[in-house]
Amino acid sequence: MELHQHGMVELFQQLGLGSSDKEIKQFVLEHRQRRDAVLLHEASFWNDAQAAFLKQAIEEDADWAELVDQLDVMLRD
Repeated sequence: MELHQHGMVELFQQLGLGSSDKEIKQFVLEHRQRRDAVLLHEASFWNDAQAAFLKQAIEEDADWAELVDQLDVMLRD
């Protein structure tokens, strides 16, 4: 099994979002949620492909799962 190391920049690129440090910080500021808000992939700001990717990453415990979890925490802090 081949393991890949991904970073937050690569996750944002995978999602088709701006991936500079400034763009990531801006995205997080604009999309903060309450801790008890919907599941990350159910948030209204994702398009269908982004939501499916995030859901699949967690359900399949994919290479991206840890970063998706980190993004979820960033959006809820």
